[in-house]
Amino acid sequence: MHLKLRVFAEQLLVAANIFILFLLLFESKLVIPAWLQTIGRMHPLILHFPIVILLLAMLLEFFRFKPEYATNAFYRNFLQGLLLIGALFAAVTVIMGLFLSREEGYAGEILLYHKWTGAGIFFLSSIIYWVRNAGWYKTVSARAVALVTVVALILTGHYGAVLTHGSDFIWEPVLNQKQMAAVPVEQAVVYNDVIRPILEQKCTSCHNPDKLKGELVLTDPASILKGGKSGKLLVPGNPEMSLLLQRVHLPIAEKKHMPPSGKAQLTLQEISLLTLWVKQKADFKKKVTDFPATDSLRLLATSYLQPANEEVEYDFPAADEDKVKALNTDYRTILPLARESPALAVNIYNAASYNVKQLDDLADIKKQVISLNLNKMPVKDADIKSITQFENLRKLDLNFTDVTAAGLKQLGSLKHLENLTLSGTKLDLNDFKGLIPGLKSVKTLAVWDTKLSAADVEQLQRANKGVDIIGGFKDDGKNPLKLNPPQVKNSSTIFTQSLAVDISHPIKGVDIRFTTDGTEPDSVKSPLFDKMLINNNMTIKAKAYKNGWYGSDLVTFEFFKSAFKPDSGTLLTPLNRVHQAEGVRTFFDQKLGAIGANNPAWANNWAGVRNNDMAFVSEFKKPVTISSLGLHYMVEEDTGIFPPELVEIWGGTTRDNMKLLAKFKAPMPVKGEKPSLKTIEGKFKPQTVSYIKIVAKPLEKIPEWHRNKDKRALLLVDEMFLN
Repeated sequence: MHLKLRVFAEQLLVAANIFILFLLLFESKLVIPAWLQTIGRMHPLILHFPIVILLLAMLLEFFRFKPEYATNAFYRNFLQGLLLIGALFAAVTVIMGLFLSREEGYAGEILLYHKWTGAGIFFLSSIIYWVRNAGWYKTVSARAVALVTVVALILTGHYGAVLTHGSDFIWEPVLNQKQMAAVPVEQAVVYNDVIRPILEQKCTSCHNPDKLKGELVLTDPASILKGGKSGKLLVPGNPEMSLLLQRVHLPIAEKKHMPPSGKAQLTLQEISLLTLWVKQKADFKKKVTDFPATDSLRLLATSYLQPANEEVEYDFPAADEDKVKALNTDYRTILPLARESPALAVNIYNAASYNVKQLDDLADIKKQVISLNLNKMPVKDADIKSITQFENLRKLDLNFTDVTAAGLKQLGSLKHLENLTLSGTKLDLNDFKGLIPGLKSVKTLAVWDTKLSAADVEQLQRANKGVDIIGGFKDDGKNPLKLNPPQVKNSSTIFTQSLAVDISHPIKGVDIRFTTDGTEPDSVKSPLFDKMLINNNMTIKAKAYKNGWYGSDLVTFEFFKSAFKPDSGTLLTPLNRVHQAEGVRTFFDQKLGAIGANNPAWANNWAGVRNNDMAFVSEFKKPVTISSLGLHYMVEEDTGIFPPELVEIWGGTTRDNMKLLAKFKAPMPVKGEKPSLKTIEGKFKPQTVSYIKIVAKPLEKIPEWHRNKDKRALLLVDEMFLN
């Protein structure tokens, strides 16, 4: 290496040691701007260079003092240059890694091990470079430091791989095979033996306690139900509103598609299992066999668990895999019912995009389709002809469709149709009397939520003993169900002067009992809710009761008075890029958010800051007299969402001449506190103002007991109340 270039490189190495030591000492105070985040994300790209260079250098260092190499000038100079280059590349890699680690989603012991072993390699390679020509540095020293460096490189690479791919990445195929083979279907729990393995294979490498991408952990039921930075992951019973399924169904090129492009993708069978599990309330304890024999989740879970040699034999060949793949779309999934089975299940989604062409396009695989799910699609009688092309169809779901008995008679041509579900249709007793005799192969017929009464179902069952007719729930008090909670019908729970509170229940004859003193209402002593006019902030707790039913869960409704709304406003500091909401309008739009800041239903309701104060100025065209400010915020201590450390309100008649009216603090959560929405209020002597300035400061240092201790907290606010 040229002398001047080597001297410059050595000076650069000294500077790198000082800079990296500085970064490590003051890491907790680092705030990485966007352009440095881009550099940090190059860490996985550059790290291979120091690994290869240092491994080669350590190999040469190990044999450096052998007689044939000790006097070789080329060997000596080449090794010195290689070690210097490797140390410099290690410095760049460590700096990039430290920048990357400051992004959200990186935490835990594995990150600490990876960080300190990586930094240790850099410091060790620097020390080796500076001392390797000392008189005491001989064969034993050279071989010892070479071995230590190689071991450190292996450990650092291992910890990095765990962060990227998960702890069981290498042995995962073997472990999963053993696990699946060891669980009989009769003993299998849907979550533990079907859903959890899918998440472990495709999701937990990025969503675990050591790598909190999106502040989401998918390694245990409690964390799954809690969700992450983007809100609740699941809406039990509603896969369409569940963030998990929304992200899975995004085009793979979309940034928010999960798993990310380049990672192993979910198969169609896995997507359908997740969808059906969420649809069945995302239960974590139910066994596969707890579901009816004809249930789609049970059928798919059974095929997922059973070995290939236990599959049902069919007398038709398998469809062309490329053709099946081409027929899959965002709203139509086609997947095998079992491994290596030719039988296919078709699921159609999204009523808005449905048309009969989605069925006609499947003509090339009509022999292989044995299960068809058209639940809640706008299927008409004219579409039945397209359904009858699937000559080997065994299961057909037409729940909540627009079919009639006249159209359904065409299904008589399907000689293998065993399970038919017509729940939620408009068919009556006479329709079913004329329909069932023509469906000679049907063994199970679901008819709940139709025009049939309980007596009608019994009559049909007596007349058709070869068909298992599944009716619905009968409200006779013999089989009590739990009532769902009361609902507030007001368009907003924020009002200016007064509000006629409207709380109701969708089931007739339900009593709504309530309290306003913070206690839980009971079914006897608490007052019945009828009508209520309120003109101040109020918290109402309510429960629903009805004879023959279990009482509902407790529900709490909060009503807020906000007498004044500014005519305009300007942000003085930026909101963070994730929680922009609607800018300054967010604080006075009478829209409250919910736990889960980025849930699609609430995404525009939360404004947030972390690295600076939340500050804005608002103007009233006509002066108003105010005496209090309320601030509504989210607390979720586990994900680092804390109350404001301090709130200031300034006011005056001109923008440039405002005085401090009040400042107040919010109580801080304790370790393990449940996520909640809270309000703080600051009161002051009445002031007539045309301008107000509000400054809310996020918590400067998260408490010592938190895993993100000493970092700045995230502050999320959805509404403010001026009175």
